[in-house]
Amino acid sequence: MRMGRLLGMGVALVVFCVPFFLASDEAFSQAVTLENFEHPDEEQFPKGWDGSRSTITAKEAYAIHQEGDTAFLKGKGANQRVYTKNIDWDPRTHPILKWRWRLHVVPEKAEFLGAVFANLDTDLLFIPVSTKYVWSGTKPEGSVTDGGMFGAAEVVVRSGVQPVGEWVEEEVNAYEDFKEIHQHEPAERAWGISLQSGPGVEIDFGSIEVRAE
Repeated sequence: MRMGRLLGMGVALVVFCVPFFLASDEAFSQAVTLENFEHPDEEQFPKGWDGSRSTITAKEAYAIHQEGDTAFLKGKGANQRVYTKNIDWDPRTHPILKWRWRLHVVPEKAEFLGAVFANLDTDLLFIPVSTKYVWSGTKPEGSVTDGGMFGAAEVVVRSGVQPVGEWVEEEVNAYEDFKEIHQHEPAERAWGISLQSGPGVEIDFGSIEVRAE
């Protein structure tokens, strides 16, 4: 369901400069960058993104930072997720979702540290149908929780509160996970992605991409 590996602090972020919004280009691209956080607005919030509850309060909790040539989104103590519906891709041709994140601050006994949502469809009310890939402080890696009628199905891809201060990379087959968990095919074009940091947690989100198998 997933594969993760530890990345050294000095490893450079590889960016694939492919226009993800052109289906013809995407079909022939092995890897497509969905977000590299290189386009902040005047408040250092990623352009085209919104808060699930309030974009005003989301901008207080999430901001783009830069280390050398590497841009990333920092989430600090957020009580909501941030999302974009301006990024779409074909999950059948590019089923593999890859991202990296870096943990900084974890409250004692924290259960939820962070999550990346793959929103591959919407329901009849146009609510995203999502798979929530979680870094959990307590739940075992590989555990799956049904999201019920309105929640996102949860898959734990990393467990524990280590490492701190080091980038780690995750890789999942979002297309196969969606079919297995939601029991139907996703939409022809994915709806978007969402990110969330846990309560009291400080975590960085790096470049996010999809690729063909």
